[in-house]
Amino acid sequence: MTQPATLDEMPTYEDVMAARGRIAPLVVRTPMLRNPWLDKLTGGTILLKPEPLQRTGSFKLRGASNAILQLSEAQRRAGVVTHSSGNHAQATAYAAASVGARATIFMPDDAPAIKVESTQRWGAEIRRYDRMKDDREGMTRAHAEASGATLVPPFDHPHVIAGQGTLALELVEDAREAGFTMDAMLACTGGGGLIAGCALAVEGASPDTRLYAVEPEGWDDTGRSLASGNRETNTPGGSTLCDALLAHSPGKLTFAVNRPRLAGGLAVTDAEVLAAIKFAFAHLKIVVEPGGAVCLAALLAGKFDARGKVVGVVLSGGNIDPDVFGRALAA
Repeated sequence: MTQPATLDEMPTYEDVMAARGRIAPLVVRTPMLRNPWLDKLTGGTILLKPEPLQRTGSFKLRGASNAILQLSEAQRRAGVVTHSSGNHAQATAYAAASVGARATIFMPDDAPAIKVESTQRWGAEIRRYDRMKDDREGMTRAHAEASGATLVPPFDHPHVIAGQGTLALELVEDAREAGFTMDAMLACTGGGGLIAGCALAVEGASPDTRLYAVEPEGWDDTGRSLASGNRETNTPGGSTLCDALLAHSPGKLTFAVNRPRLAGGLAVTDAEVLAAIKFAFAHLKIVVEPGGAVCLAALLAGKFDARGKVVGVVLSGGNIDPDVFGRALAA
C-alpha cells in the first residue's frame, strides 16, 4: 500500500520532466489556444490550455497515469483505490485499466452522473459516501489496508503532483514557440495538486512567470492559507457547483510546494463561473465544467488584471452535468 506522502518526498522539476516521457503513451498533448475576442475583452494576450480535450476530459489523467505507471507488477495485481468526485476517479479507472489493474473508487453521493458513468465505463468498482458526513480519506485507507490495494491520492502525492505539472511544461513550450513568455498563469485549485505541479514546472521552465491559484468562493482554502501562512480549512455547507474543487484544506505536501512559489489566490462566485461556462461555449466552442472554468471566470470578472500581460489560463476539465450546462447557457 502507498503510504500518505511526507515532506521528505517533495517532488522536483526533474520529476515533472521525467513524468512527461512516462505518461506520453496515455495522455494527449492538448493544444494552446487563443481567442481574439477574449484578448480584446481583457486587454491581454491570453493563452488557453484546454484540458477538456484530454482523454477522460480533464488534466487528472496526467497525475493518475504517472502514479500508476510506476507501480510494481505485484502492486498492479493487488489493484488501486482512491476517492474522487469524478475527474480523478475517471483518470484512475482509465490508467488502471491500461495496466490491467483493478480500481476501487469512493465517490460522493452527489457526484455528477456523467462522471460516475464514465468511471464505471472503465471497469472501476464504485463505492458511494456522503460528502458532508463521511471521512473519505479514512474509508480509502481502510480499504487499502484490508485489500492490499495501492492508494492513489487525488492530489497529495509526489507522483501525482509531478504528472499534473506536465500541463504547464506544454504551455510554456507552446507559448515560447509562438514568441511569448507568460507574465502570469492562472490554475484551478482544489487540494492543490495541479497548481503544485505547475509551480514546479514554471519554476524550472519559466521562472519569471507568476502563478495564481483560483478557487470557488467558500472553498478558497489555498488563497487563505497563502495569506495566513498556515493550512486553512473550509466551513462545510458551501455551494457544491464546482464539485471538482471541493477539498476541505490544502494537502500537506501540496501546500509545502505552493507556499513559497505562488503569487497569490483568487476566488470567484457561482454566477461568475456560470458566465465563464457560457462564454467558453459561445466564443471558444469548448464545453467546460464549473471547476474547470474558474480561471476563465476570474479573468472575465476582472479578478485578475490582464491588461498588457501575457497570461496562461488553464481550463482544467469538461465533464459537466447536462443540467448544470443548461443552467449556465440560460443565465
